[in-house]
Amino acid sequence: MGLVKVGVIGIGNMGSSHVQMLDKGQIKGATLTAICSSNASRIKWVKNNTQGNVQIFRDVDTFFNESGIDAVLIATPHYSHPELAKKAFAKGIHVLIEKPAGVFTKDVLEMNEAAKLSGKVFGIMYNQRANPLFQKLRDLIQSGELGEIKRTNWIVTDVYRSQSYYDSSKWRATWKGEGGGVLLNQALHHLDIWQWTTGFLPKSIRATCSIGKYHDIEVEDDVTAFVEYENGATGVFITSTGEAPGTDRYEIVGDRGKLVVENDELTFYRLTQSERDFNATYTGGFGVPEWKKIVIPVKSENANHSMIIQNWIDSIVTGSQLLAPGTEGINALEISNAIYLSSWLNETVELPINPDLYYEKLQEKISTSTFEKKSVTNTTLDVTGTH
Repeated sequence: MGLVKVGVIGIGNMGSSHVQMLDKGQIKGATLTAICSSNASRIKWVKNNTQGNVQIFRDVDTFFNESGIDAVLIATPHYSHPELAKKAFAKGIHVLIEKPAGVFTKDVLEMNEAAKLSGKVFGIMYNQRANPLFQKLRDLIQSGELGEIKRTNWIVTDVYRSQSYYDSSKWRATWKGEGGGVLLNQALHHLDIWQWTTGFLPKSIRATCSIGKYHDIEVEDDVTAFVEYENGATGVFITSTGEAPGTDRYEIVGDRGKLVVENDELTFYRLTQSERDFNATYTGGFGVPEWKKIVIPVKSENANHSMIIQNWIDSIVTGSQLLAPGTEGINALEISNAIYLSSWLNETVELPINPDLYYEKLQEKISTSTFEKKSVTNTTLDVTGTH
């Protein structure tokens, strides 16, 4: 086939970046054909920053019906991802969505079903999956080098945000506009990598989400979650936008040692024998298994959006495997929904959660909200732009 004709819907921070990559020819096998935005200033930006042969649409349906695109990159606010993806699949268009897959699993399950029925290539912008550091970490775990997982811990507090960040838009950090706070926005990549590297989801979660603990917002900015896995392992996930200086430390303990990701480095504290074997055979009383500290020679690369887009285009053209299939977007969302639900109900919840129950509770949050932002820098809500 010839060049894949790509459209971008949503020209916020991320959408603008994607437009520039495509327009400058940085994605092989693809050409930017059209954009869709209802924001006049963003349309002006597109006109001033592209080569001039890009079709511009203000209406979503007209965009899908008349643009002639083969594939669409969706970079709109969270709630709209499943709806727009389903429209695209119905038109026989390939889809790449920004994270999150959606706000609630009920909607995302419907999107995933539509994707499967369409037969189109469906990806999600989980760019951290293209990070060589996390790829190596996953390989070490999946290959059995670490042995059976006993514990996971991830502290993600290096995502500090000021009040002015939350005041930058009406929709940001509201239940109606964004559907959540730090879990859905800053920490969602971490939730994906957490389950992707280990290879499985928790079986249950008990969590506390603090609403507006450090900011004048109606959603969570501080979270602590305790999880249990099917094999008896446990884990803790902590994230906050109100701590400085922050920490980003991910530990996975297995019966053959411990893997640590911190400061863009991967370290393997490797036991010379299984801890379980040592425990069963050691007769010296006080003593610990021997271990060696190994710094894995892998370079962390965080900005890999272009790699995910290129991988998606390659899959469309050649049928190659997706690094971040869109249908897997539900996994991190399942964890975040379970964390919210546990906090709201003040109880341990089992996974998968009841999608109807979560949707009901989220709608209660929206319908009973009396929160009003005291100061908003940008008063215009563009339904086709985000981040």
